[in-house]
Amino acid sequence: MAKRLLVAITLWALGGPAGLHHLYLGRDNHALLWMLTLGGFGMGWLWELWLLPGWVAQANRTLELPRDGPPPFSPVRFLGQASVGIYFGLVALMGLSALPGFYFLALPLAVGLGVHLVSAVGDQSSDLQATLKAAFITAPIFYGRSLAIFPITLTTSVTAQRHRCYKSSKRTREKLGARLYRLGLAYLAFTTPLAYSVFYNTVATASYVAGTIRSTLDWLSVFPSLSSALESVLLLPYTMLKEDAGLQRCSFQEWSKFLPLFSLSFVLGIHDDATPEEIHKSYRELVKLWHPDHNRHRAEEAERRFIEVQAAYELLTQMRKPKHSVWLW
Repeated sequence: MAKRLLVAITLWALGGPAGLHHLYLGRDNHALLWMLTLGGFGMGWLWELWLLPGWVAQANRTLELPRDGPPPFSPVRFLGQASVGIYFGLVALMGLSALPGFYFLALPLAVGLGVHLVSAVGDQSSDLQATLKAAFITAPIFYGRSLAIFPITLTTSVTAQRHRCYKSSKRTREKLGARLYRLGLAYLAFTTPLAYSVFYNTVATASYVAGTIRSTLDWLSVFPSLSSALESVLLLPYTMLKEDAGLQRCSFQEWSKFLPLFSLSFVLGIHDDATPEEIHKSYRELVKLWHPDHNRHRAEEAERRFIEVQAAYELLTQMRKPKHSVWLW
C-alpha cells in the first residue's frame, strides 16, 4: 500500500517522539530509537518535518539512492551513535551494575547495541559483530570505572563508521503484528531494568546519576564557571529530590530507612529471601571488592560503594532479627 505524505505528517505531529511516523513508513529501527529516547531526547524529531517527503518517496520506492560503495561519512550519524551509546551505557549502569561481571558483559553489550541501533537507521547499516567486538575488547581496559562508557562508545562508534554499508534493496515486508511484537520485546528489554532501579531504589539511582554527572563535568574543570553552571542545571532535579525527601545532609545509613527491604538486597546483590549465610557471604565479597585500599585508582567511587555495602548489611541484618514478644502480666 502506497504511503501518503499527509498521513506521515499527521503521525509526526501527534506521535513524533514515539516514532509513529517511522513505524508507518517501515523504518522500524528509527521508530525504536525514538521510542527509547523520546524523539532523540525530545529534540531530534522537530526538524524531521523537512525530511518526511524524501522518506515517503523511499517507502514507495519512487526515490532510489545511489548504492555504489559505502555510504558517505555523516557527522550527524556519528554524533548520534556516540550520544545513544553513552545513553544506553548510563541506563545499564543504573539498572544492571549489581550483576556479576557487569563491566565485562552487560556494559559493553549495552553500549554496542546502542551504537548499532543508530547505525541501522534508515537505508544504512553496519557490521554488528565488529561493533560488539570493539566494545568487548575495550571494556576490560577500563574495568570498574563509570567513565568506561566514554572510551567504549568512542571505539564502537568509530568501528561502526568504518563498517558502514547500505541495506539490501530487496527487503520483504513483514506484517504489522510481527513488527510490533519485535519492537515491544526490544522496548521491554531496555526499560525493565531501568524501571526496577528507578521505582524500587529511587534515591540510590538519583545519587548514582548525580555522581556520574559530577564525574563527567570534572573534565571541564579547566573552565570552572562553565562546569559550575552546568552542574547546577543538570543536578537541579537531584537537589529537589533530596530536599523533598529530607535528605539534604544525610549519609547512606540515614536515607536507607526510606528504602524497602528489597532495595537493601539490591545493594548487596542478593535475592529478597536470602539466608543469613548468603547475606554474610555476599557482604564479605563486596567489602573486599570495594575496599578503598584495593581501589586507589577510583578512590571516591570505592569509598562510596564501601559505605553503602556496610550500611545495607547492618540495616538488613537488624531488620531480619527476630522480634521478642513482650508479655504483660
